Amino acid sequence: MAQLLLERGYRVVGTSRDAQMSKFGNLLRLGIRDRVEVESMSLTDFRSVIQVLTKVEPDEIYNLGGQSSVGLSFEQPVETLASIATGTLNLLEAVRFLGGKIKLYNAGSSECFGDTSGAPADETTPFRPRSPYAVAKSAAFWEVANYREAYGLFACSGILFNHESPLRPERFVTQKIVAAACRIAGGSDEILELGNTSVQRDWGWAPEYVEGMYLMLQQDEPGDYVLATGKTSSLEEFVAAVFASLDLDWRDRVKTNPAFFRPTDIAIGRSNPAKAKRVMGWEAKYAMADVARMMAQAHRGGGD
Repeated sequence: MAQLLLERGYRVVGTSRDAQMSKFGNLLRLGIRDRVEVESMSLTDFRSVIQVLTKVEPDEIYNLGGQSSVGLSFEQPVETLASIATGTLNLLEAVRFLGGKIKLYNAGSSECFGDTSGAPADETTPFRPRSPYAVAKSAAFWEVANYREAYGLFACSGILFNHESPLRPERFVTQKIVAAACRIAGGSDEILELGNTSVQRDWGWAPEYVEGMYLMLQQDEPGDYVLATGKTSSLEEFVAAVFASLDLDWRDRVKTNPAFFRPTDIAIGRSNPAKAKRVMGWEAKYAMADVARMMAQAHRGGGD
């Protein structure tokens, strides 16, 4: 997101709970660390939020903060709810307090939909969250909708299906798969252990999705949008694509471990991103197989 905004001539200010101690590794990896200003801010502390907004005077806010792992949310449900739901509420209230002229993008999630029994989810699909993370994201979505309707704020939620990139940490299953496959391609004899590989998701390429996020704040009217490829694949198919891109047979090196199963999970995630194309002209160009290949290439030093 920061890279895209810099390319469009923005002054970009990022926040971290402790900007002096944070390493900002992804900004360094992208080669833009020296072009991004940073401020210390805690989303769960209203005073901290309003101090930074008063100092920076932003035109647009992209709220990408909060605990971001579905799996970890089962272990840290209180922190997950606070960082996402309370954090989003603090931003909305601060924007309202400062006059309501700042445009706000909120990072929603397809996890909010829960299990739709295979039906494609769009902006009108009811939420049935199945994890503490999804519950928190659902609350934040309705906070945004409420402030938009009650106070006229230009506030949008992007309901994003899975969007991957080489910047993912290895606790996310896609990067875990890519890292292990690359080690195996390099001579490792390890076995990759995964949870339920029959789950199906809509996997896209994160650099495309930030373009959609940006476009939401450039529209004449605020609204919520599903961003996705519209194509669903199983985790097993993702594994196969990663290994195939490295000329490996995944069946020799992957096994299922019930320890990695979640208390509740979504069997099939299916999307309908038609509104984003119709209203904003946004459409994903890369599908799951492209994502798997590009992530593997990046991990082996072949570029993004």
